[in-house]
Amino acid sequence: MITILQISDAHLSPRTGLFRETLARLRAWAEAERPDLLIASGDLSLDGADHEEDLAFAAGLLRDFPAPLLAIPGNHDVGSHARTMPAQPVDATRLERFRRVVGPDWWLRDLPGWRIIGLDTEIMGTGLPEEAAQAGFIAEAAVAGGRRIALFLHKPVFVTAPEDQTFDYWSVPPHARAALAPLLDHPGLRLVASGHLHLHHGFQHGAVRYAWAPPASFVVNPPLQAGLPGERDTGALVHRLLEDRVDTALVSPEGIERHWLEDIRAETYPA
Repeated sequence: MITILQISDAHLSPRTGLFRETLARLRAWAEAERPDLLIASGDLSLDGADHEEDLAFAAGLLRDFPAPLLAIPGNHDVGSHARTMPAQPVDATRLERFRRVVGPDWWLRDLPGWRIIGLDTEIMGTGLPEEAAQAGFIAEAAVAGGRRIALFLHKPVFVTAPEDQTFDYWSVPPHARAALAPLLDHPGLRLVASGHLHLHHGFQHGAVRYAWAPPASFVVNPPLQAGLPGERDTGALVHRLLEDRVDTALVSPEGIERHWLEDIRAETYPA
């Protein structure tokens, strides 16, 4: 069995003490349970897209966990599609900063019987050269040699149904999803795990478990997420990779806080 702790949307910064206690409780859980791998599925930082110190601070705290760290960027780390984040479009400068401070923005790790893949959803649909390079990587990574596949993203591929063509803030742009087909259609795919939504939700699609990780920071007030399913929990997910399936569970240690965005907006993302 392979155990992966997935922490998403930690939104850490040296400029605020918010969310550090949550991370400390998750680290204590990891020290007791000793997962094989820690995957940070985006938005490690409060505003790494414009503040390098946020990225460095977040990466430092996550590297203190007792497991090797693999991270992928979120929109608050590198920006995103200009249509959804016009003030912080993802670009070469922001991507270079993430790679230099945190590590590669897409990667794979082979473990016994499994291939673990992390992708950068923030470049998808942008037309940047990095998007084409990642598409080539996806095609190569899909040649998995009989291994089962666990895929990690920041944004979910879809939030309603795979065929939904809505272009919104919450999911991978519809016109960019075709590049994911070598993995999403792969017979060995067993897990697609994402973050971004600040919601805890899971469902089965054929042999594949789709898991939305809760935030390690704050939850969003329901009117801002009308129509999205899920629970407003705070914490992380633990994925236990077995021979041909994945068991996923919520990690929400006793005493963990649930911050509401509207209560902390002045300290995090003021208008």
